[in-house]
Amino acid sequence: MALADVESSDQRLEAQARLWNHLFSYVNSMSLKCAVEMGIPDIIHNHGKPISLSDLASAIPIPVAKTDHLHRLLRLLVHTGMLSVSEEKQKGETEKVEEITYSLTPATSLLVKDKNNECLSPFLLMMLDSSLMNPWLFLSQWFTKVGASTHTTAFELCHGKKIWEYANRAPEFNHAFNEAMASDSQFLMSTLITKCAHVFDGLNSLVDVGGGTGAAARALAGAFPNMRVTVLDLPHVVVGLPADLSAGVNFEGGDMFQWIPPTDAVFLKWILHEGNDEECVKILQKCKEAIFPTKDRGGKVIIVDMVLNSNKSDHMFTETQLFTDLLLCTHFTGGKEREEGQWKKLFQDAGFSGYKITPILGLRSLIEVFP
Repeated sequence: MALADVESSDQRLEAQARLWNHLFSYVNSMSLKCAVEMGIPDIIHNHGKPISLSDLASAIPIPVAKTDHLHRLLRLLVHTGMLSVSEEKQKGETEKVEEITYSLTPATSLLVKDKNNECLSPFLLMMLDSSLMNPWLFLSQWFTKVGASTHTTAFELCHGKKIWEYANRAPEFNHAFNEAMASDSQFLMSTLITKCAHVFDGLNSLVDVGGGTGAAARALAGAFPNMRVTVLDLPHVVVGLPADLSAGVNFEGGDMFQWIPPTDAVFLKWILHEGNDEECVKILQKCKEAIFPTKDRGGKVIIVDMVLNSNKSDHMFTETQLFTDLLLCTHFTGGKEREEGQWKKLFQDAGFSGYKITPILGLRSLIEVFP
């Protein structure tokens, strides 16, 4: 066999391995989901030290016969950086492995339920819930089928309703979705307040548009007690909220396309990426109307959202942003992530005079927009 043929065969086998790695990537997500559902991050955290396979199996608990299967799950999580492994060895003429133990990594530490109210498990479980996973099976049909053109997203083609209509009629989904967004807010807001406190200086009032159950709003109200904070969201989101969720925060049920209460600042966290350009311009125009009376006192719109290609040198950051962009395409009518030029056009079309982007929140950026 010629050398060229050998090289060609090797290249084909490498290509196959790359293809398999890509198509089986869902196993990473499902394995982590399984670990969270079994409480593995909490068990390891509460154990207080690295945990052995047998102790973990007993704590979950699982049948002894499935201990080897658990080992295989943990082996993958170690390989993907979700867990770390250590070996205790007895020194002698030869080193003998006594026991393998497992620890959390920085990523899975974020999945511990009692970690300063910043647990991201609800977000993970929601994103991997069948209600959001099943629409992916309809994506090619949505692209190609003439009959599917009446459905604005693969989510609607799958479920027969747009995502917010579905949430309004499915209490369990609505609750889980709100919990997921709240967990993300609790995680992000501590960083935002620590790094960007100056952004809120001098503001007497703020309206958190689409603020859900108020996780971000409560964090802001706690950090800036002299600032009056209001959450504006759809009635089915804010109705019947427990009193403890309302502490220090006002809630109003309404439609951001119709009216936003007058305020010094409007806060939009992960809202505009769900809409098309026309919808975003309408929302921004309502924001401008709300803050216009305070423009001379620092009135502004504060946006937390992704700016595509904000960190081109980091492959993981860019890939994750592209993941979320296609997720929005699949689930939200007109939803998309935007590059800076696209953000700029939205602000100009809505009549704003300027903006400032600060890429300080990992995958997302802080964007200030001025009337």
